[in-house]
Amino acid sequence: MTDFTLADLEKIVATRASSSDENSWTAKLVSKGIEKASKKLGEEAVETVIASLGDDSSALVAETADLLYHLLVVLHMRGVALDDVMAELQGRTGQTGLQEKAARTAE
Repeated sequence: MTDFTLADLEKIVATRASSSDENSWTAKLVSKGIEKASKKLGEEAVETVIASLGDDSSALVAETADLLYHLLVVLHMRGVALDDVMAELQGRTGQTGLQEKAARTAE
């Protein structure tokens, strides 16, 4: 088990997003704007789904890592803190997923 957390990755993304390092993929992606970053997030989501349908667990791990990274880049670009997402998830644990979904559609 690793001690590396999504919070650690969020900090790295924030640091690299403001970097002028020409070798930083994060800085390049952020400089291209939210539309490009969101499209990349969508691509990674599709690749993760495809990997989940295969038998190669290492491919699923790699694609999931890409997905989480790109999600954190988009969240950063939109000014949404990971803590806010985690608080939302925590708030949902008091009810079943079906109850939570029904409450959202009733609004």
